[in-house]
Amino acid sequence: MLDILLLLLMLLIIGILWVMLYDSNRFVVVRHEIRDRRISGHYRVVFLSDLHNKQYGRDNARLLQAIEEAQPDAVLVGGDMINGRPGEKLEKAVSLLRSLKDKYPVYYANGNHEHRLKLYPETYKDAAEKYEAELAGLGIVPMVNSHVQLPEVGLVIYGSEIDKYYYKRFTVPEMPPSYLPELLGRPDPAAFTVLLAHNPDYFPGYAQWGADLVLSGHVHGGIVRVPVWGRGILSPNVRFFPKSDGGVFRENHSTMILSRGLGMHTIPFRLFNPGELIVIDFAEQ
Repeated sequence: MLDILLLLLMLLIIGILWVMLYDSNRFVVVRHEIRDRRISGHYRVVFLSDLHNKQYGRDNARLLQAIEEAQPDAVLVGGDMINGRPGEKLEKAVSLLRSLKDKYPVYYANGNHEHRLKLYPETYKDAAEKYEAELAGLGIVPMVNSHVQLPEVGLVIYGSEIDKYYYKRFTVPEMPPSYLPELLGRPDPAAFTVLLAHNPDYFPGYAQWGADLVLSGHVHGGIVRVPVWGRGILSPNVRFFPKSDGGVFRENHSTMILSRGLGMHTIPFRLFNPGELIVIDFAEQ
């Protein structure tokens, strides 16, 4: 009997390891539709977040193919395309962005990893300047608490970069109601406002500020998702079973689409939690 139990345990471990390897090297395409009276016609975007220098095939061929098949009008980036590690190479992210910029407008908001490079030059040397120079060479200027207007479709896209204080581990620091208006100004209620906000913990604040749609990442789907229950186990901020780990959330008149991301960093695997490529169709109501 003991031999049978040991065999079953070994098969279970082998099965989990196989799923871990499989899920760490694949992504799924998740589609959403947003309708609003302020939107004109039809506009499709793909949303990328938390790639962390991951490659799906040589030169990210599989990811690029999936994006091309989606036929977007633009690409939105929610941050953490690179890893904030000393000596980390930038070429993989730059190569992907170069391929995307050749075909689509790219609207890029930083995550905490891009922000980290700028905050600690003594650790990361000139990595921030190099990365910004590479992006500038592609015609991409990160949206650091700025916005772009797309009047032909009735959209305004904001990119936020909040202070590192709001990425504390183990807890969610309170964000004063005045913080976002001081950082971003006030959105125009006559346009449909999309906010690229890497950290989803502050969705109620984003909604109060006036975001109609928030696009976030950061949580990586909880890294390991519990089968059937579907909840993620751990956030990068070291909080177990985070309330917001992926999917669609609503607060008053605002919606948040939280990507489970495409890559990983500190914990280098995913389990029952493949990466996500988000496709969003904006249409008039």
